[in-house]
Amino acid sequence: MSQTTEVSLLRDKVFMYFLLARTVAVLGSAITSVALPLLVFQVTSSPLITSLVTAVQVLPYLVFGLVAGAMADRLPRRRLMLACQAVSAAALLTVPLASWLGGLTAPHAVAVAAVVATSFVWFDAASFGALPALVGRARIVPANSMVWTVTTLVGLGGPVVGGVLVAAVGAAPALSFDAASYVVAGALLALIGRSFDAPGARAEGQPRERLRTGIKEGLQFVWQHPVVRSLTLLGVGNSITGGAVSALLVVFAVRDLGLSEDGGGVGLVVGIVAAGAFLAAVALPRLTSRVPIGWITIATLTTSPLALLLTAAAPSLPWATVPLLLWSLTSTLTILNGINARQIVTPLELQARVNTTARMLAWGGTPLGALAGGLLAEAASARFAYAVMSTAVLVSAVLAWRSPLRHRAFATTNHPASEPAG
Repeated sequence: MSQTTEVSLLRDKVFMYFLLARTVAVLGSAITSVALPLLVFQVTSSPLITSLVTAVQVLPYLVFGLVAGAMADRLPRRRLMLACQAVSAAALLTVPLASWLGGLTAPHAVAVAAVVATSFVWFDAASFGALPALVGRARIVPANSMVWTVTTLVGLGGPVVGGVLVAAVGAAPALSFDAASYVVAGALLALIGRSFDAPGARAEGQPRERLRTGIKEGLQFVWQHPVVRSLTLLGVGNSITGGAVSALLVVFAVRDLGLSEDGGGVGLVVGIVAAGAFLAAVALPRLTSRVPIGWITIATLTTSPLALLLTAAAPSLPWATVPLLLWSLTSTLTILNGINARQIVTPLELQARVNTTARMLAWGGTPLGALAGGLLAEAASARFAYAVMSTAVLVSAVLAWRSPLRHRAFATTNHPASEPAG
């Protein structure tokens, strides 16, 4: 990103409010990423039930993604985002309340994860379109880079903070901090004076017809744009493997690496994964300025299964740190590279539909990976599950090497070959 563009974004009060809101929300979510699965594992001691937390966090995207994307391009995005923040805060607060009353159960905690995840689908759909509308298409790449860099940097310390909170007050009460973060983030979004919506986003016609047309337009763009289509389909293997890794991270840390259930050690492991995501956010702008987008995805998909196999073979945390960091780096680069490409080539009025459609398809494997990983860990160990589930991203890597993305001309977003058909 150029220094001039970076300075202009830092001086843009609207963007800074948006960035601060996302940062606060990510900090709260990082705490929950430690507290919620650990809470379920403490209550059940079951890898399979613990993996359900990850599964239900992605499943709503498959159910509501298309509808949310179409509606977010037509509804007032600010109101939609604020409503989602309020619902998430209220749902999270029920966990410490139930714990205080002595009635907390694992199904309750999993249900809360599902509610928060469902709210995120609608928030995410609106956010995809809101950022380009707030900063303009010319600044979307540096704006994305700053958002990813700052929020992933916060994500580095967030899991450690979460581990400390869990150790100090318990897993259930720690979730109240995430609830508070949603309230603060919502207040910051409410302070933004600029419109979150693309000009002319309110289409004419009957609501059902508009919804059906909106969904169709999003699907058509993803399928007809060869770069977007390739990156989306190849992301499925990455999401299957990622679902297993994320779902079993607590189990892997406690049972296979021998860390304590008190939260501190688990927070450190989650922090390593966050560190990989941070490095990906920092590296992506530099990579995209030098390497074709398709080549980045081929390289990350090829490296990811090897990194996970090395993680599975690690006997202790010191041995697992570097390969787990590398897995997170490559997995996150695959995801961010796809998002970046979509936001560059997608018209403003289609941003929510295209991005939620593509994310729904690419993330579709996450619940499958989480449940398959949980079953494998229940039967053997999380270490064994990681080794087996690395094959999913390996398949994507093989397909990527055989895909048109290997050709330089195809592997960019500004070449005529990457324009959508008709």
